[in-house]
Amino acid sequence: MSRTAAPSRCPSCNGVLNPVKYVCRDCKTEVTGDFAMCPSCSLDADNRNLLELFLLARGNLKAVQRMLGVSYPTARARIEEMFNALENRMEIKDTSLSMLEQLHKGEITVEDALETLNENALGV
Repeated sequence: MSRTAAPSRCPSCNGVLNPVKYVCRDCKTEVTGDFAMCPSCSLDADNRNLLELFLLARGNLKAVQRMLGVSYPTARARIEEMFNALENRMEIKDTSLSMLEQLHKGEITVEDALETLNENALGV
């Protein structure tokens, strides 16, 4: 059976999709909840594939260049874009944690926190 990677963005509004259900292939046990996606899992399909190539090449950009069939500068630029996207996903988590601490201390309001979290989720 062929499987595809889970989408990371809503096809309707481009919002961030959260996994909410996992099913065991063997016994069909279902686990539901509001699960966080790992930063690399939340990359778009092109960047996830590029990350896989980079890992298969063990970080060797010349090997990535050959696998992609592009020039070295193009391969390097694509890898840089992929790492920037990954870094942005990771910064959102750091920002969210910092914001929760500010909210707990009463430094910001719930409305301010929700607005900032929504902006971060949309990449604004």
